[in-house]
Amino acid sequence: MALTWAELLSTEQQERLTALGIQAPPRPPSPAPAAAGGPAKGPSKAQQTFQRGLAALTQWVEREDAERAVPRGHGEPIAVDCEAEPVIVKPGVWISNTRARREMLTADQLAALAALGVDWA
Repeated sequence: MALTWAELLSTEQQERLTALGIQAPPRPPSPAPAAAGGPAKGPSKAQQTFQRGLAALTQWVEREDAERAVPRGHGEPIAVDCEAEPVIVKPGVWISNTRARREMLTADQLAALAALGVDWA
């Protein structure tokens, strides 16, 4: 954000410059607020990470015994729309990180984890 003359110069300095014939530069236009119904922003990086981790955990639960904990080192390949190749997600690490940050999860995210048998969700 550009500062104006009034923010940078004292009144006396502004008067001296004006007396010399120097005019204040025009203030740059402020960015227009996003119009309602305009192009929506995509999900945040945190939301994308949660969705990828949830997809990996879902695959694990469907394929393996739901009672068995996901090993931290296990990599689960998941399909991502913008990627040509499957992306490897480590659901064991993701669960650990998500649990540590569980106070930041939404009710919907907690419900999705509970539906997959995550006991702390």
